[in-house]
Amino acid sequence: MSQPPDAYKTLQVDHEAEDEVIVAAYRRLARKYHPDVATGADAAARMAAINAAFALIGTPSKRSAYDLERAIRARAPGTGSPASRPASAERTAAAPTSDRPSTPPPAGTGARPAAPPPSPKPREPEHVSRDWTSGRSSVGGGYEPSMRTSDGTGAAGPPPGHPSGSVLTFGRYAGWSLGEIARADLEFVEWLDRMPIGRPYRDEIDAILRKAGRRRSAPAEASDRRGLFRRR
Repeated sequence: MSQPPDAYKTLQVDHEAEDEVIVAAYRRLARKYHPDVATGADAAARMAAINAAFALIGTPSKRSAYDLERAIRARAPGTGSPASRPASAERTAAAPTSDRPSTPPPAGTGARPAAPPPSPKPREPEHVSRDWTSGRSSVGGGYEPSMRTSDGTGAAGPPPGHPSGSVLTFGRYAGWSLGEIARADLEFVEWLDRMPIGRPYRDEIDAILRKAGRRRSAPAEASDRRGLFRRR
């Protein structure tokens, strides 16, 4: 059984041409091969073929149906072939699905099984700075979760006396002044200097640490830095 003529070839356009191009090609050929204009013996037959081709692809809906039929003929022109199935069914059968269970290859085929997924890398241990401290020194009577006792003072108990500087209202040294804390637990003062809660007391803490020799003055530190690059 002979194949019908290709409508795109009859109208002399590409199968990917725009719809407007197909209409323009039909009008051009109709002016050329119309029996009232053409003098050739095959003008009438040629005009009939042009009309038939335009009837197949002259509108977008007709063109879509024609393209589908044309693609099926191109894949399998014989009967009993995949062309007898709808194109959507072929696409569904060919598309991989993640829901299908994977089956191992049959024995003796030489196919290698899929490699197992790589095991996750062990997490590296976190490095803690040597300057880090929880603020729980062994001085001051220990630590309690409430950080306060029933009499309104912290876990360190009542202040020892001779207050100087601001008085804390939180933590184990609640009710103590900064001067009293510095005499009993200087490490707590250093910890408080690093914490956001100690920002209101930064100036007092700075003076305490400099007096205790735990912090050098800015001019002295600058002098040491210049000494590193001094010519010898």
